[in-house]
Amino acid sequence: MIEDVKIAPKARRAGGRAARVAVRSAPLDEALRPVRAGLEGGQYSPLSAASVERIHQAALQALEEIGLANAPQSGIEVMTKAGAILGDDGRLRFPRALVEDMLAKAARGITLYGRDPKYDLQLSGSRVHYGTAGAAVHVVDVDTGEYRESTLKDLHDAARLVQHLDNVHFFQRICVARDILDNYEMDLNTIYAAAAGTRKHIGTSFSDPSHVAGCFELLHDIAGGEEAWRARPFMSNSNCFVVPPMKFAEESCVSMEACIRAGMPVLLLSAGQAGATSPAPIASTIVQAVAECLAGVVYVNAIAPGHPAIFGTWPFVSDLRTGAMSGGSAEQALLTAGCAQMHRFYGLPGGAAAGIADSKLPDMQAGWEQAISNTLAGLSGLNMVYESVGMHASLLGFCFESLTLGDDILGQALRCVRGIDVTEDSVSIEVIRETCLEGPGHYLGSDQTLKLMQTEYIYPELGNRMSPKEWNESGRPRLMDGAKKRTADILASAPCQIDPALDRAIRAKYPIRFS
Repeated sequence: MIEDVKIAPKARRAGGRAARVAVRSAPLDEALRPVRAGLEGGQYSPLSAASVERIHQAALQALEEIGLANAPQSGIEVMTKAGAILGDDGRLRFPRALVEDMLAKAARGITLYGRDPKYDLQLSGSRVHYGTAGAAVHVVDVDTGEYRESTLKDLHDAARLVQHLDNVHFFQRICVARDILDNYEMDLNTIYAAAAGTRKHIGTSFSDPSHVAGCFELLHDIAGGEEAWRARPFMSNSNCFVVPPMKFAEESCVSMEACIRAGMPVLLLSAGQAGATSPAPIASTIVQAVAECLAGVVYVNAIAPGHPAIFGTWPFVSDLRTGAMSGGSAEQALLTAGCAQMHRFYGLPGGAAAGIADSKLPDMQAGWEQAISNTLAGLSGLNMVYESVGMHASLLGFCFESLTLGDDILGQALRCVRGIDVTEDSVSIEVIRETCLEGPGHYLGSDQTLKLMQTEYIYPELGNRMSPKEWNESGRPRLMDGAKKRTADILASAPCQIDPALDRAIRAKYPIRFS
């Protein structure tokens, strides 16, 4: 009986390899992929339950006793009407009851839409999504090591690249179009360059409140009218509504008010820097960021209860020897994870920064800096992980090849987020019994292995797993050469994501500065 099922080793290896190649070549439905947008994180909690409660109470105390300065008059009117108190010192203070009331009204389980529904992001619980951001002012040339000024074409090409990277789930402005000198034209072109590059959800900001109306006219044109835009707003406003410590940013607040009225989701972004514009202790920096974002929750919900807003506790770390930002540090990874835990505590959609490299080039230092913070962010259940790929020199530089390499890093981070599936089938000993007692003594060609090799395991696009012998025989391929080729191949074939007739109409109507 046993002899009837024996297969010569050589034939079995060939048949098993052919079968595995066939399985790997077959496309998978999205639901069967080993990693995808919206996997549930939350396995990692750097703060104890008692610590979370202490941070919450300290943030409420800071809002009640210290408050925030420099609110615009429009903000003062709407927040004092809701119950905030304007002091003689010009600071708005927020009674605990007001904060708790607005937290009850705040939107939960929001959707950030793409222009294609398959890219919609469901922000609930601890569902994790990775994407770009950073607004770098330079682009890194990996061949020369030089940093040059970023351009509108770079921004457009970055969006085109993101469209074709499966593990990058959304696109927020990754670099500044420094070749566009007029600020209004820059805002218009930033929006259109991103939308022409990707159908994923987009984040942007406005440099001046007076630009908002014209930019929304462009958004309505892209969407097919204001009604279509309001039904599926595919762009969110990344809004630095505060200037830490504990001050409102007046122009940004006015822009935020206009975005809320226009139906655009907002990211309430508090970006203090520990030891500089926020306290040096990591816990205290989280307190300040939480207090500032809770003030944002009051602000938004006083204008429009339940408006989609992301709790953007987004503090950074300083290297206290120099005062310079250190986005690639272990402290930054912990800070981001702690902020994610506070989002989970409030049950609000949350966003923060991870994946930043202090390294100037995509080297080993960049690899560990990006991998550690992205993995902790995902494991902590952060809904929106911004700046996760492509960013160097503590956000001053953007690198195309690093963005492409980052897709592999995010794939591995997402696999960690997914965790280990323990089911009746996955712990059954029947396959072990069959293999050991009746089969060939290994699992390489088993039905279970073939079934799971694509759904249980993720394989890097660029990471090299060859043996030294295979690597030598293949000409010793270098990681950066592969990254350059994949980047160039994508950009050579990535089409415009705007219908040609609409593209012509928009270019006739607006000063679009890229081809």
